[in-house]
Amino acid sequence: MTGLLKFLYCFSFLLLAACSGGGKNVIVEALPDVPLRYAENITLKDAGDYTVAVVRNPWDTTKVLHTYILVPSDTEMPSDLPEGTVVRTPLESSLVYSSVHSSLISELGAGDAITGVCDAQYIHTQRLAERIDSGIIADCGSGMSPNIERIIELHPQAILLSPYENSGGYGKIEQLGIPLIECADYMETTPLGRAEWMKFYGMLYGRYDEAEKLFNETEHGYNSLKSAVDSIARRPKVMMDKKYGQAWYVPGVNSIVTHYLNDAGGANPFSVNENRSGSIALSPEQVLAGAQDADIWILRYNQADDMTLASLSADDAIYSQFEPWKRGVVYGCNTNYRHYYEEVPFHPHWLLNDLMRVIHPELSLTNPDWPHYFSIIK
Repeated sequence: MTGLLKFLYCFSFLLLAACSGGGKNVIVEALPDVPLRYAENITLKDAGDYTVAVVRNPWDTTKVLHTYILVPSDTEMPSDLPEGTVVRTPLESSLVYSSVHSSLISELGAGDAITGVCDAQYIHTQRLAERIDSGIIADCGSGMSPNIERIIELHPQAILLSPYENSGGYGKIEQLGIPLIECADYMETTPLGRAEWMKFYGMLYGRYDEAEKLFNETEHGYNSLKSAVDSIARRPKVMMDKKYGQAWYVPGVNSIVTHYLNDAGGANPFSVNENRSGSIALSPEQVLAGAQDADIWILRYNQADDMTLASLSADDAIYSQFEPWKRGVVYGCNTNYRHYYEEVPFHPHWLLNDLMRVIHPELSLTNPDWPHYFSIIK
């Protein structure tokens, strides 16, 4: 490690002390709420000269995963801060692990504050991709094994990453003294709950008004579509995806995928199974037993060539035993070129719109100007 890197590494430990709240006797619960209508894993509190963001542990909801104290950089540091990680806002430099969040930040107008990314190959936002290619945005390697020396050189004001259950922490990243923003939005169980986290990210980058405007548009678009099918009695059964290795992961009854299917006027064949918020691992034979008579099959995949019914059955003969395969009502989203995972989390109305187009084409309620992710597999 060079002398400069050693200096930065040592300096980071001093910074760690500087970016922690003082643990004063501030009752965070008594502070007024910043209104959130759907998100369950984050609470925002307005203290006047700073904002407190409390991220609940999604895997043990009796505990707090992280508390952040957002202090505007153009004000003096308050003396009565509660305990938590202090983040000076708006962020002007940041390392963003996920293309989901980098895409949102760019859309909010704060793309210049992204100075580093991980897994750059998954970033399709044109301006960000151009800045990565030109070296303006540093490629810090894989999110699973980031380039520590490059991050030390970059020295961002914050690192945005996703927490995982029983992950054992973040390794050397935690020792750098840089605030870690744990983006637990993906653990929300409703589409609008996840999307509403954009308000928190807007606060981090000084784009709260833009985030609130975008969310209000998203909420209106989503709920308008949802209300249009609330009274529909016919609920086609929709089977999802295909096996991965030896397991086929089907959506649990409280999963975000099941919420999408219900809101689009469909039904999850496995909704009577375990009360899970995530996925349930089943064998292909179990899926056949529970969903052989499904009305529609929707799957997401990533490969160079578009899937066909023939290639699907060649992958595993069991697929040809499902009614949707026999009747030719299989819809696929090739994420190799469709930006599904980048766009959907913070634009859930786009996905709902497309699901309704597939599940209830007879209604003609959908917006043709919004993205189409799924196409018929022939």
